[in-house]
Amino acid sequence: MLSRAPGGPDTLELAEIADPVAGPGELLVRVHYCAINYPDVLVIEDKYQFKPPRPFAPGSEVSGIVEAVGEGVTGWAVGDRMLALTASSGGLAEKVAVPAARAFKVPDGLPLREASALLMTYATTIHGLVDRGHLAEGQTLLVLGAAGGVGLSAVELGKAFGARVIAAVSSAEKAEVARAAGADDVLVYDRAPFDKDQSRALAEAIKAKVGPEGAHVIYDPVGGDYAEPALRAIAWEGRYLVVGFPAGIPKLPLNLTLLKSCDVCGVFWGAFTMRDPARHQEHVATLFRLWAEGRISPRVTEVYPLERGGEAIAKLAGRGAIGKLVVEIAAAG
Repeated sequence: MLSRAPGGPDTLELAEIADPVAGPGELLVRVHYCAINYPDVLVIEDKYQFKPPRPFAPGSEVSGIVEAVGEGVTGWAVGDRMLALTASSGGLAEKVAVPAARAFKVPDGLPLREASALLMTYATTIHGLVDRGHLAEGQTLLVLGAAGGVGLSAVELGKAFGARVIAAVSSAEKAEVARAAGADDVLVYDRAPFDKDQSRALAEAIKAKVGPEGAHVIYDPVGGDYAEPALRAIAWEGRYLVVGFPAGIPKLPLNLTLLKSCDVCGVFWGAFTMRDPARHQEHVATLFRLWAEGRISPRVTEVYPLERGGEAIAKLAGRGAIGKLVVEIAAAG
């Protein structure tokens, strides 16, 4: 599924290309599933921070079976079940070569379909909540966009770490999904944009949900007009985690950070995995353990065939997705 020129999902086209090969330090993977993430929306429009040379297949989170092992790679064999992040793109294809350093073996008993939806959601979130948010047992966690893939991972991991989790969502249907994931309470907010009165009303609604002490950690993968009302509900010395901006890049009044003595923390998970790969490995091992124990469970809500991969990207771009959208490319595993 190739992007030949900048544009929306409708510009993608299915085509035959030469098989990739496993270069030094790489694994050649027969892709079974490719999960769709917000960077896929941006990269095909040349709006992402990384711009792969065209033509390229979007998709950077895959699961599948190892078909070949490149020079210098140890610990891997043909036939291994795995999940990986690609170098930057290429996942919406039958085969892809991935850096072995960005690949993980999928433990027996864990399905490949759900495995494809683990890294960019749960691994982002565990880094955000643990390394950046320092979430502690008994604290209150507010999750914006709580019914999306990243948001649901924050609800589940927040509960796994012993927090009281308040899920903020945009519909009653999404509220039920957040509750099913373990949220202690749910707030349904209106769709932005907001005028000043609407922004103040949302702030008061959030304050009522999080309680008089405020939210110790706010997990924001949404941005836009939702950010300031959420920040107004933060606790003293709370941590506001900046994760993404599908609703737009907000401009926060910095006087609020002074009044609450709080931190606004960026969560750039991709850079973190490069700068601290050992810590990243530890986080993924923790996620596999929590998954095996049934304390987290990646929620794949829709599966698309490869020829409809553009539809999956379009649905995510329209903020209509609940849980994770996955493209199935080979037989289930």
